[in-house]
Formats: sequence, structure tokens, C-alpha cells
Amino acid sequence: MGRVTERRRVVRIRNGVAGVRPDTLVAEEPLEIRLNGKPLAITMRTPGDDFALAVGFLVSEGVLARSEDVQAVTYCEGATEDGSNTYNVVNVQLAAGVPVPDITLERNVYTTSSCGLCGKASLDAVRTATRFPGTAADPVRISADLLGELPDRLRAAQKVFDRTGGLHAAGLFTADGELVDIREDVGRHNAVDKIVGRALQAGRLPLAGSVLLVSGRASFELAQKAVMAGIPVLAAVSAPSSLAVDLALDSGLTLVGFLRGPDMNIYAGEERITF
Repeated sequence: MGRVTERRRVVRIRNGVAGVRPDTLVAEEPLEIRLNGKPLAITMRTPGDDFALAVGFLVSEGVLARSEDVQAVTYCEGATEDGSNTYNVVNVQLAAGVPVPDITLERNVYTTSSCGLCGKASLDAVRTATRFPGTAADPVRISADLLGELPDRLRAAQKVFDRTGGLHAAGLFTADGELVDIREDVGRHNAVDKIVGRALQAGRLPLAGSVLLVSGRASFELAQKAVMAGIPVLAAVSAPSSLAVDLALDSGLTLVGFLRGPDMNIYAGEERITF
């Protein structure tokens, strides 16, 4: 298993004085996700929670919706020429009867903001694939004051960020502000997949009544992952993309951006935010 952090030599200059010292950096390694033994995707991630990352990714792909959909998740042995295990290849074996999607170059039509599709095609793909279309009807409410406190709570729980300063985080909260889960990764989309995957493994999907907070911006991809997991509220400390806002309006997702203390922009679903 790869380490979450690694040490590297750095020349540090402070007040015009140079010195050599070791620095702690966040680890980044590729993870190949296989479905029933066939290569499906490769993502760059921080090692750890790899099984959750793989199944969370498959939730966002519309392949999985319940823990019973998964027969087994394993690291693939013999991933290198000498037969050693790199712990960078994970296979998800579907349970009997679970439909296997057509794994082609065109399979990833809505999971990344760089997929080449735009506007209505991407929105329609998410609407068609989601197993939890009840997001718009979720009655959850959260106060603006409490929502403004969540970034500090998320930051306080980022253990690896304190050592590296190089990780994104995703936090899952209740409407009462309780931190249910937090994951860190070099990719904010991976952090969300890890949270969703852990929820699937625990039999907690859909994540109705919950708030997902992400460090950084809210891309279409993150809005899509929230909708696919049945999460009604997505908040980000930075800006959303235009397509993320379109998806939120289309699906009934509450989308908050620039969440910084008492200040925030509500781009969709403002009825869930109380003042």
C-alpha cells in the first residue's frame, strides 16, 4: 500500500537565508479501476481508501446503487512484469445479475468536465443514469449561519493537509452540522468518490438529508457526483462552473459557492437555506 505522504529534499529560503531541509509532500500515484477484470479508468489519487474510491466512482458512473451490487473488491496481483503487486490496480467484481455496462471509449460521457460534451447532452446523461432521482423533493433545511461554520469544521479535520498543504478535502455533514465523514485526496473528485464509496459500502445510499462540502471549486463533475449519490446540498469554498449551476437547477440540487464564513452565493435551491 502506498503512503499518503512522502519526504523530499527542498531548498528553503526565509528572509534571504537559504537552507536545505526535508519537506513532507502529499503522495500521488495512478489507480487503475477494473470492472469484472476489464480496465475501465485510470485516475491520479492519494493512496488510501482505494476500494471506496473505486466503488464511489462506479456510483457516479451509474453502475452501482447498493452494497449488494458488489461481489468483491480486490487489488490485482501480478500488476507488474515481475508479478509483484503495486496496489495501484483495483478490480470491482459485480454481483450476479448486475448489468455490466458497455466498456468503450465512449463510456465516460458525463463524468468529467473535459469529456467533450456540453450543455443539454451532459445534463440528460445524468438525469437518465441516476438511481436516486428524488433530490428535488428532499425536504432538508440548513441555516445560513450553520452552513458558514462548516468550512472551519472541515479544515480542522484535515489531518494530512496540516502536514503537506497539498490536498483537497470533501466532507459529508448532517443538516445539524455534524461531520459524518471526511476524505482527503490530490483530486477533489477522488475525495468525493471516496466518501460516496464508503457510504455505499455501509449501505447508506442515497445520502438524503446531507450536505457535501468541497474545498476549491464546484465543477460539473462534482455536482454530478452529488446528484448520483442522492445528496441534496453541495457547497464549495470557491466558484461553481456554469454547467454545474445548470445541473443543479435541472436536478433540484442546492448549490452554494464562495462559502466563506457568513458570506456565500446560492446558485440554486435557495429554499433549503434558512436565514
